[in-house]
Amino acid sequence: MSVHAPIYGFTDGSINQSARSPLLAIRDFSLAFMTEDGQDSLALDKVHLQIFPGETHALVGESGSGKSVLALSILRLIEEISQIRNHGSIDFAGQELTTLGREQMRAIRGNRIAMIFQEPMTSLNPVYPVGAQLMEPLRQHRRMGKAQARERAISLLERTGIDDAARRLDSYPHQLSGGQRQRVLIAMALACEPELLIADEPTTALDVTIQEQILALIRDVQQEFGMAVLLISHDLPMVKMIAHRVTIMHQGRVVEEGAVADIFTRPQQDYTRHLLAAVPSGVQKHRPGGPILLELKQLSCHFPVGYKWTGFLQRQTLVHTAVKQVSLRLHKGTTLGLVGESGSGKSTLAMCILGLLPCEGEVLYHGEGQSHGLSRLSTKAFRPLRRDLQLILQDPFSSLSPRLNVAQIIGEGLQVHQLGSSHEERLALVHDALRDVELSPAIAHRYPHEFSGGQRQRIAIARAIILRPKLLILDEPTSALDTTIQKQVLELLRRLQQSYQLTYIFITHDLRVVRSLADTVAVMQKGSIVEQGAADQLFAQPQEPYTRRLFSAAFHSS
Repeated sequence: MSVHAPIYGFTDGSINQSARSPLLAIRDFSLAFMTEDGQDSLALDKVHLQIFPGETHALVGESGSGKSVLALSILRLIEEISQIRNHGSIDFAGQELTTLGREQMRAIRGNRIAMIFQEPMTSLNPVYPVGAQLMEPLRQHRRMGKAQARERAISLLERTGIDDAARRLDSYPHQLSGGQRQRVLIAMALACEPELLIADEPTTALDVTIQEQILALIRDVQQEFGMAVLLISHDLPMVKMIAHRVTIMHQGRVVEEGAVADIFTRPQQDYTRHLLAAVPSGVQKHRPGGPILLELKQLSCHFPVGYKWTGFLQRQTLVHTAVKQVSLRLHKGTTLGLVGESGSGKSTLAMCILGLLPCEGEVLYHGEGQSHGLSRLSTKAFRPLRRDLQLILQDPFSSLSPRLNVAQIIGEGLQVHQLGSSHEERLALVHDALRDVELSPAIAHRYPHEFSGGQRQRIAIARAIILRPKLLILDEPTSALDTTIQKQVLELLRRLQQSYQLTYIFITHDLRVVRSLADTVAVMQKGSIVEQGAADQLFAQPQEPYTRRLFSAAFHSS
């Protein structure tokens, strides 16, 4: 299959640049942040980048490589929030952006150059309906009246695939799903039909089917308007699928640039080869594991979502079934991959197992030669077993208390379960846990904000394993990490599993990770398990149409 055949239909994934001038030309551009002690912290170092009309140009690199700083520099947004020094040239359609005044830049932002940010929930204002936010660029840049802007806003939402667009205009961001919020951001970015769209990790938090829809939407609009796209991403398979050219950044510098086919098949630089090697690959060979550790029998979970009137002074409670009669078996020392689209019930199922949500059916935990019906235990009776059942969440920054240092965060469970006879003994156990996750004990006095995303995830893992659990439930633990950090965390999890005979339930929308890590896979749709089995067999021959659709969305670019 041609690299770009599914998306563009080009045979070589290239754009003819010889007869045209670049739309955006960044030449010898450097930027440094001015620190409080008067020193400059260099973020970009003599960057060169060219983007041509109609081209999708991907900007790839690890966290901290300068990708987002470069994108924000194009729109001159960095100087709005930080003191900086910069030199070099950013030429957009013959205009030198670095020397424009504020009013001139405002006329370009959102009008000729638009940007989609990574996290739509923080990009959208929570106190205004999405319609008001969507109409703002239309009224400011296109001078539309309120009625005309509303009509155009409805048309844009319909164009991005949102059902019942007129009603959705009055919805607030929290009332929309992640995919819908991302579509609203795309509609806002496309409102003025920009010449250049900057998309900063536009699909990172989305499941594979929604990701495919968002990329197809950007592609269609790009072809319709002849728009250029600067795509910032750490998702290399996605870059391979959608981009024409790629620029690789490392520590603020461009280390390699070229056509997608050349970069992916004939990388010239060691760092590029290092990035490509970090993409999860292969299929975990099925391991039978030990005895059954966890067993779910006909597990269901219901939420009241409102009511309707059925007669005079009579009403009926409306119930949403989030988990529907799920039955699973998990063997000691193995990994179960739990996959499915957003809203399929994966995280709700995990909460039911841990007794954090009420449920019907059986959750049987067979630990230390004794069986426990977890779903029937009181809070008090469940508490001693929580040491054996630990949870690691997707975003360690929000799950680690900012008021506690690392030693307090990791050692909190020791105090709760009365492990360690003294402060010194507990601190020694904290240091051992830090070494287990390949962090130095010297960081124990520092706070979460002082660490990178990968380091924070290691701290979250250390907090869980210090109690020597039997089962770890990992809910999207690597989705926010770039490929190299993701690979390190996955290797760490494999090593810890071997060292301590851990059993994992790995919840994710990244099917490449599941394929390389899980022994068995369960596919969820609308609260039910539609297919389950050994990972190697399931990935080779999926039986259900829904499973085939999921796999097609994830692997058709491979």
